[in-house]
Amino acid sequence: MALLGSILKRTIEIGGKLPKIRKADAYRQQSKTLQQLLTKAEFTAFGEHYNFTRIIGSEDLVQAFQQAVDTHDYNSIFKKWWYRSLNGEPYVCWPDHIKYFALSSGTSEASSKQIPVTKDMLKAIKKTSIMQIMSQYHYDLPKEHFERGMLMIGGSTHLNYNGTYFEGDLSGITAGNIPFWFQHFYKPGTRISKERNWNSKLEEITKNARSWDISIICGVPAWTQILFEQIITHYNVSNIHEIWPNLAIYVHGGVHFEPYKKGFEKLLGKPIIYLETYLASEGFIAYQNRPDSKGMKLVLNNGIFYEFVPFSNNNFDGDGDLKTGAETLHIGQVREGQEYALLISTCSGAWRYLIGDTIKFTSLEHYEIAITGRTKHFLSLCGEHLSQDNMNKAIKMVSDELNIDIKEFSVTGINHQSLFAHRWYIGTDDAVDAEILKEKIDGHLKILNDDYRVERIAALKDVFVDILPTHVFYDWMRQLGKEGGQNKFPRVMKKEKQNDWEHYLIQKNLIKRN
Repeated sequence: MALLGSILKRTIEIGGKLPKIRKADAYRQQSKTLQQLLTKAEFTAFGEHYNFTRIIGSEDLVQAFQQAVDTHDYNSIFKKWWYRSLNGEPYVCWPDHIKYFALSSGTSEASSKQIPVTKDMLKAIKKTSIMQIMSQYHYDLPKEHFERGMLMIGGSTHLNYNGTYFEGDLSGITAGNIPFWFQHFYKPGTRISKERNWNSKLEEITKNARSWDISIICGVPAWTQILFEQIITHYNVSNIHEIWPNLAIYVHGGVHFEPYKKGFEKLLGKPIIYLETYLASEGFIAYQNRPDSKGMKLVLNNGIFYEFVPFSNNNFDGDGDLKTGAETLHIGQVREGQEYALLISTCSGAWRYLIGDTIKFTSLEHYEIAITGRTKHFLSLCGEHLSQDNMNKAIKMVSDELNIDIKEFSVTGINHQSLFAHRWYIGTDDAVDAEILKEKIDGHLKILNDDYRVERIAALKDVFVDILPTHVFYDWMRQLGKEGGQNKFPRVMKKEKQNDWEHYLIQKNLIKRN
């Protein structure tokens, strides 16, 4: 095993010394990726409808593609195209019979989305996963680190079969297709990974925890923290490092980590490396590959073509939907610090697809991005333009200032005194006065966002705060069948989801409303 560790470390060192991507190279890589996608899908129903053959022969491939192919959100592409693949029809948007559909966490809509996952996408995810492993070259890790186990906390690999396809969490689909050479390192192993009941899976992992030598953990912060707490309680130890002394890296994604960090670190016995990853149901988009980087490296040459829509009132309506004729940019036209919504075209048959995330480039030198929020997870009742990034920063500042651990939060907009107000639901198990919390959040947002500050003088008349035990957020997720795996609590709630949440809290006597 020492030999294996040495070989892996040497391989990673060689792979980690790849040259940086220059601006011209980034555009060429993306143009080549688009050409590969169009060529592969040329004779699908989608490709024939949009005449991919003509686009491929165009002098300016990217411009021809943007002019010919419509933009899509999930509802439009599913109703027009993807539903046909669910019925077993091949060659719809990709030259393949779609064997897998990933169920998204459904934080934007009431129900989960069914996202096609092709064989080519599974290969692309594996390739990017290896690239991420190679990025450990940048960290000073001993060879023994590469001999130890990697715990992946995700959905069940026991997928639902629906006659023509399998469906489940992407984490369950990918875990069921891991390379044979990785089986030795993979935990919790094939048997426990098949478990569909989240509580049973936690119990099984807890029972086996002491027998595993874990160096890397991957998972959504909330559920990883719950697992740590359960293991610590079960073995009556002070921190997780008493069980896994060699734990060195935590790979997280799906939500902004800062609100969880304070509580997370209380469960550790020593500092660890945090690596952010951007693995969506639609593909592996980016990963953190440098120490102290403020962003994640965008994957430019592995089955995904990106377009960037400036996230502004010119391009999006008040509900976060893309307007007709919205401005779209390619990788050679973006600027640092500008907020963009992502359009992606992929080797799973997504075409000019609005993924729903907003990002900004933190470094064009390294083509690194940070996720700033969701196109529908923002509040602008009266022009306050409050982004998820603003919310995350305000919560972090308040947590540090009051020395409290806010594990979950959500915000909604309400009518108030013929105008408007914001209502915050704060999940913390620490004692804190709601009025103080309200003043602190409101004060920080006025500093972070000029539009918010102006509207608090005018149409945004008040801010309300409900403080709730953390478990309430997870109990509600459990009731919706969205416990564990890749499921996240929505940071902004609108319409029916907010009404259902309020009704749940009232039923449980956790809040009272006039």
